Amino acid sequence: MPSFFKSKNSAVPADVQPASWATRVRQGLSRTRDNLGKQLSGLLGGGKIDEALYEELETILLTADTGVNATTWLLDELRRQVKRDGLTDAAQLKGALQQALINLLAPLAQPLDTDTNKPFIIMLTGVNGAGKTTSIGKLAHHFQSQGKTVLLAAGDTFRAAAREQLMAWGERNNVAVIAQETGGQQKGDPAAVIFDAVSAAKARGIDIVLADTAGRLSTQLHLMEEIKKVKRVIAKAEPDAPHEVLLVLDANTGQNAVNQVQAFDDALGLTGLIITKLDGTAKGGVIAAIARQRRQKQPLPIRFIGVGEGMDDLRPFDAREFVEALFD
Repeated sequence: MPSFFKSKNSAVPADVQPASWATRVRQGLSRTRDNLGKQLSGLLGGGKIDEALYEELETILLTADTGVNATTWLLDELRRQVKRDGLTDAAQLKGALQQALINLLAPLAQPLDTDTNKPFIIMLTGVNGAGKTTSIGKLAHHFQSQGKTVLLAAGDTFRAAAREQLMAWGERNNVAVIAQETGGQQKGDPAAVIFDAVSAAKARGIDIVLADTAGRLSTQLHLMEEIKKVKRVIAKAEPDAPHEVLLVLDANTGQNAVNQVQAFDDALGLTGLIITKLDGTAKGGVIAAIARQRRQKQPLPIRFIGVGEGMDDLRPFDAREFVEALFD
């Protein structure tokens, strides 16, 4: 049977975001900036605007995993601006490219509003190793800093260390964790654990439930069916829940992240993304690829980005801040 661990659950006092957050984003994106920003600065330092420049710019954008669709869109935007404003010097393109990127990413910068329901139930999914459990621990800290009470649901009943890892985050944040009791060889039912967590949160008056799930590849059809069941069971525990279905993406996967978004969105109807490990990759341009992926539909918000290993290094996505951090 699922049971409680770590009975205390008190919100920590609201804190003030450090003034250095923009600096930390910039530091976290250093590898992408080295790959993208410095090359762009060299290319767009001055000179003639011609087809050779556009071709070189295309190569630079593609090597940062911006993707074909986003790269084509950005180049088309630059061509239109060059024609409209009569630009003649390559140096004039740097600001134009920055603004085009901001315009592309701005629709994705939608902060998560957790005040619409109580408990507000957030279900997290993704492939193995994307950083789901760590993201949950950091999210718990983030929401507590807003004065919210939080409960964690250890719905990853397959990975041996997942329960212990989540319980460690619960102790670190001083929040309750609902987990399957250990014992026996049979794996627990993730849907039952999360159902119990939602019920406990309602009884305790908890503000937010963060539900972990086992990592899975989109090609593992039986596991994709299982996670659909988890979502259905949550809805039985609380109508209209889960209120947020977040896909956690490892930025290091580059263009494969775009495929993951499509597969998990088809299966679950995603409401948002968390992009982790941006500090460890030169492929930060993948966010632009994701932005172009659903241009014909409602944009899929990037709720949070991770730019480091610290407790405070997972924060809401800000398009202008992100783009400015990519350029020297």
